[in-house]
Amino acid sequence: MQSHTLSDRAILDAWQRNAAPWIDAVRGGAIASRKLATDAAVLDATLACKPHTVIDLGCGEGWLACELMRHGIDVTGVDAVPELIAAAQAAGLIHTRLLTYEDIARGLLELRANVVVCNFSLLGAGCVDDLLRTVPTLLEANGALIVQTLHPLMACGDHPYVDGWRAGSWVGIDGAFDDAPPWYFRTLESWIALFDASGLTLRALREPLDPRTGKPASVMFIAQTQLTKTGDIR
Repeated sequence: MQSHTLSDRAILDAWQRNAAPWIDAVRGGAIASRKLATDAAVLDATLACKPHTVIDLGCGEGWLACELMRHGIDVTGVDAVPELIAAAQAAGLIHTRLLTYEDIARGLLELRANVVVCNFSLLGAGCVDDLLRTVPTLLEANGALIVQTLHPLMACGDHPYVDGWRAGSWVGIDGAFDDAPPWYFRTLESWIALFDASGLTLRALREPLDPRTGKPASVMFIAQTQLTKTGDIR
Protein backbone atom coordinates (compact mmCIF):
# COMPACT_ATOMS: atom_id res chain seq x y z
CA MET A 1 0.00 0.00 0.00
CA GLN A 2 1.38 3.38 -0.98
CA SER A 3 1.84 6.07 1.66
CA HIS A 4 -0.65 8.42 0.00
CA THR A 5 -3.42 5.89 0.65
CA LEU A 6 -2.78 6.03 4.41
CA SER A 7 -5.14 8.84 5.33
CA ASP A 8 -8.42 9.64 7.02
CA ARG A 9 -10.06 9.97 3.60
CA ALA A 10 -8.82 6.52 2.57
CA ILE A 11 -10.59 5.01 5.60
CA LEU A 12 -13.95 6.43 4.54
CA ASP A 13 -13.42 5.43 0.91
CA ALA A 14 -12.63 1.84 1.94
CA TRP A 15 -15.71 1.55 4.14
CA GLN A 16 -17.89 2.79 1.32
CA ARG A 17 -16.49 0.03 -0.91
CA ASN A 18 -16.83 -2.65 1.77
CA ALA A 19 -20.15 -1.80 3.39
CA ALA A 20 -22.10 -4.74 1.89
CA PRO A 21 -19.68 -7.56 2.86
CA TRP A 22 -19.24 -5.97 6.29
CA ILE A 23 -22.99 -6.02 6.91
CA ASP A 24 -23.09 -9.68 5.88
CA ALA A 25 -20.13 -10.52 8.13
CA VAL A 26 -21.58 -8.86 11.22
CA ARG A 27 -25.07 -10.22 10.78
CA GLY A 28 -23.72 -13.65 9.91
CA GLY A 29 -21.64 -13.80 13.10
CA ALA A 30 -18.43 -14.16 11.11
CA ILE A 31 -16.18 -12.28 13.56
CA ALA A 32 -15.33 -14.64 16.40
CA SER A 33 -13.83 -12.07 18.78
CA ARG A 34 -17.08 -10.11 18.71
CA LYS A 35 -19.16 -13.13 19.67
CA LEU A 36 -16.72 -14.24 22.34
CA ALA A 37 -15.81 -10.95 24.01
CA THR A 38 -16.10 -7.50 22.51
CA ASP A 39 -19.82 -7.19 21.72
CA ALA A 40 -20.84 -8.05 25.27
CA ALA A 41 -18.09 -5.87 26.71
CA VAL A 42 -19.25 -2.66 25.05
CA LEU A 43 -22.94 -3.41 25.60
CA ASP A 44 -22.41 -4.12 29.30
CA ALA A 45 -20.24 -1.02 29.77
CA THR A 46 -22.87 1.18 28.15
CA LEU A 47 -25.77 -0.30 30.11
CA ALA A 48 -23.79 0.07 33.36
CA CYS A 49 -23.94 3.85 32.89
CA LYS A 50 -27.76 3.59 33.05
CA PRO A 51 -28.23 6.10 30.22
CA HIS A 52 -31.52 7.47 28.97
CA THR A 53 -29.86 8.72 25.78
CA VAL A 54 -26.89 7.45 23.74
CA ILE A 55 -25.07 8.68 20.65
CA ASP A 56 -23.38 5.82 18.77
CA LEU A 57 -20.61 7.43 16.71
CA GLY A 58 -19.60 5.25 13.78
CA CYS A 59 -22.66 3.07 14.34
CA GLY A 60 -22.09 1.02 11.19
CA GLU A 61 -24.94 -1.34 10.40
CA GLY A 62 -26.50 -0.53 13.77
CA TRP A 63 -26.19 -3.69 15.88
CA LEU A 64 -25.18 -1.89 19.11
CA ALA A 65 -27.65 0.95 18.70
CA CYS A 66 -30.50 -1.48 18.05
CA GLU A 67 -29.53 -3.60 21.05
CA LEU A 68 -29.53 -0.52 23.27
CA MET A 69 -32.96 0.43 21.91
CA ARG A 70 -34.23 -2.98 23.05
CA HIS A 71 -33.26 -1.91 26.56
CA GLY A 72 -35.49 1.16 26.29
CA ILE A 73 -32.72 3.66 25.54
CA ASP A 74 -33.15 6.55 23.10
CA VAL A 75 -30.24 6.05 20.66
CA THR A 76 -29.01 8.11 17.74
CA GLY A 77 -26.70 6.30 15.33
CA VAL A 78 -24.23 8.40 13.37
CA ASP A 79 -22.18 7.20 10.42
CA ALA A 80 -20.66 8.63 7.24
CA VAL A 81 -21.47 5.67 4.94
CA PRO A 82 -24.97 5.82 3.40
CA GLU A 83 -25.22 2.05 2.92
CA LEU A 84 -24.44 1.42 6.58
CA ILE A 85 -26.98 4.00 7.74
CA ALA A 86 -29.59 2.43 5.45
CA ALA A 87 -28.85 -0.99 6.96
CA ALA A 88 -29.20 0.41 10.49
CA GLN A 89 -32.54 1.95 9.58
CA ALA A 90 -33.71 -1.33 8.03
CA ALA A 91 -32.75 -3.08 11.27
CA GLY A 92 -35.07 -0.78 13.20
CA LEU A 93 -32.87 2.11 14.30
CA ILE A 94 -35.19 5.10 14.49
CA HIS A 95 -32.80 8.03 14.88
CA THR A 96 -29.86 8.26 12.48
CA ARG A 97 -27.58 10.96 11.13
CA LEU A 98 -25.38 10.76 8.03
CA LEU A 99 -22.35 12.80 9.10
CA THR A 100 -18.58 12.52 8.89
CA TYR A 101 -16.36 13.10 11.89
CA GLU A 102 -15.28 16.34 10.24
CA ASP A 103 -18.95 17.39 10.13
CA ILE A 104 -19.32 16.66 13.83
CA ALA A 105 -16.16 18.59 14.67
CA ARG A 106 -17.69 21.56 12.83
CA GLY A 107 -20.71 21.42 15.15
CA LEU A 108 -23.23 19.85 12.78
CA LEU A 109 -24.42 17.22 15.30
CA GLU A 110 -26.59 19.34 17.59
CA LEU A 111 -27.36 16.68 20.17
CA ARG A 112 -26.47 15.81 23.74
CA ALA A 113 -26.64 12.41 25.39
CA ASN A 114 -25.79 10.65 28.64
CA VAL A 115 -23.33 8.40 26.81
CA VAL A 116 -21.34 8.73 23.60
CA VAL A 117 -20.01 5.35 22.46
CA CYS A 118 -17.40 4.64 19.79
CA ASN A 119 -17.12 0.89 19.19
CA PHE A 120 -14.11 0.10 16.96
CA SER A 121 -14.94 3.26 15.04
CA LEU A 122 -11.97 5.52 15.85
CA LEU A 123 -9.53 4.44 13.16
CA GLY A 124 -8.26 7.76 11.84
CA ALA A 125 -5.67 10.35 12.80
CA GLY A 126 -6.59 14.04 12.59
CA CYS A 127 -10.32 13.42 12.23
CA VAL A 128 -10.32 11.41 15.48
CA ASP A 129 -8.33 14.10 17.29
CA ASP A 130 -10.87 16.72 16.21
CA LEU A 131 -13.85 14.49 16.99
CA LEU A 132 -12.75 13.75 20.55
CA ARG A 133 -12.23 17.44 21.25
CA THR A 134 -15.89 17.88 20.28
CA VAL A 135 -17.22 15.07 22.48
CA PRO A 136 -17.63 17.22 25.64
CA THR A 137 -20.16 19.34 23.73
CA LEU A 138 -22.17 16.16 23.01
CA LEU A 139 -22.35 14.98 26.62
CA GLU A 140 -24.93 15.84 29.23
CA ALA A 141 -23.70 16.68 32.74
CA ASN A 142 -21.94 13.64 34.25
CA GLY A 143 -22.07 11.94 30.86
CA ALA A 144 -19.56 9.34 29.74
CA LEU A 145 -17.57 8.55 26.62
CA ILE A 146 -16.97 4.84 25.97
CA VAL A 147 -14.34 3.88 23.40
CA GLN A 148 -13.58 0.28 22.48
CA THR A 149 -10.72 -0.24 20.06
CA LEU A 150 -7.86 -2.53 19.10
CA HIS A 151 -5.54 -3.22 22.01
CA PRO A 152 -2.23 -1.54 21.09
CA LEU A 153 -0.07 -4.31 22.52
CA MET A 154 -2.01 -6.99 20.64
CA ALA A 155 -2.33 -5.02 17.39
CA CYS A 156 1.24 -3.73 17.22
CA GLY A 157 2.61 -6.90 15.67
CA ASP A 158 6.23 -6.61 14.56
CA HIS A 159 6.03 -2.85 14.08
CA PRO A 160 7.72 -0.42 16.48
CA TYR A 161 5.48 0.60 19.37
CA VAL A 162 5.01 4.17 18.14
CA ASP A 163 2.07 6.09 16.72
CA GLY A 164 1.65 5.87 12.97
CA TRP A 165 -0.39 4.69 10.03
CA ARG A 166 -0.81 0.96 9.40
CA ALA A 167 -2.25 -1.00 6.50
CA GLY A 168 -5.57 -2.68 7.22
CA SER A 169 -6.50 -6.34 6.87
CA TRP A 170 -9.59 -8.54 6.63
CA VAL A 171 -7.70 -11.62 7.83
CA GLY A 172 -9.99 -13.92 9.76
CA ILE A 173 -13.22 -12.51 8.29
CA ASP A 174 -14.79 -14.34 5.37
CA GLY A 175 -16.45 -12.26 2.67
CA ALA A 176 -16.02 -10.59 -0.70
CA PHE A 177 -14.05 -7.66 0.68
CA ASP A 178 -12.14 -5.06 -1.28
CA ASP A 179 -8.93 -3.48 0.08
CA ALA A 180 -9.16 -3.01 3.84
CA PRO A 181 -9.21 0.50 5.31
CA PRO A 182 -5.94 1.72 6.77
CA TRP A 183 -5.86 2.73 10.43
CA TYR A 184 -3.84 4.97 12.69
CA PHE A 185 -2.02 3.10 15.47
CA ARG A 186 -1.87 4.79 18.88
CA THR A 187 -0.03 3.62 21.96
CA LEU A 188 -1.86 3.42 25.28
CA GLU A 189 0.04 6.51 26.40
CA SER A 190 -1.11 8.40 23.30
CA TRP A 191 -4.75 7.43 23.79
CA ILE A 192 -4.70 8.65 27.38
CA ALA A 193 -2.99 11.91 26.40
CA LEU A 194 -5.61 12.46 23.68
CA PHE A 195 -8.47 12.10 26.15
CA ASP A 196 -6.82 14.63 28.46
CA ALA A 197 -6.20 17.07 25.61
CA SER A 198 -9.87 16.73 24.65
CA GLY A 199 -11.13 17.84 28.06
CA LEU A 200 -11.91 14.29 29.18
CA THR A 201 -10.82 12.44 32.31
CA LEU A 202 -10.20 8.72 32.03
CA ARG A 203 -12.26 6.91 34.66
CA ALA A 204 -11.62 3.30 33.69
CA LEU A 205 -9.48 1.21 31.36
CA ARG A 206 -10.65 -2.34 30.70
CA GLU A 207 -9.17 -5.19 28.69
CA PRO A 208 -11.84 -7.71 27.59
CA LEU A 209 -10.18 -11.10 27.24
CA ASP A 210 -10.51 -13.52 24.36
CA PRO A 211 -11.34 -16.84 26.08
CA ARG A 212 -9.52 -18.77 23.36
CA THR A 213 -6.16 -17.15 24.11
CA GLY A 214 -6.52 -15.52 27.51
CA LYS A 215 -5.17 -12.31 25.94
CA PRO A 216 -6.93 -8.97 25.46
CA ALA A 217 -9.42 -8.93 22.59
CA SER A 218 -9.61 -5.13 22.82
CA VAL A 219 -9.08 -2.19 25.12
CA MET A 220 -11.93 -0.08 26.46
CA PHE A 221 -11.66 3.47 27.75
CA ILE A 222 -14.38 5.13 29.83
CA ALA A 223 -13.99 8.87 30.26
CA GLN A 224 -15.96 11.85 31.54
CA THR A 225 -15.79 15.57 30.96
CA GLN A 226 -13.36 17.46 33.14
CA LEU A 227 -14.59 20.01 35.66
CA THR A 228 -13.09 23.45 36.03
CA LYS A 229 -12.48 25.08 39.42
CA THR A 230 -15.92 26.71 39.13
CA GLY A 231 -17.58 23.34 38.61
CA ASP A 232 -18.37 23.91 34.95
CA ILE A 233 -17.39 21.33 32.37
CA ARG A 234 -14.32 22.15 30.36
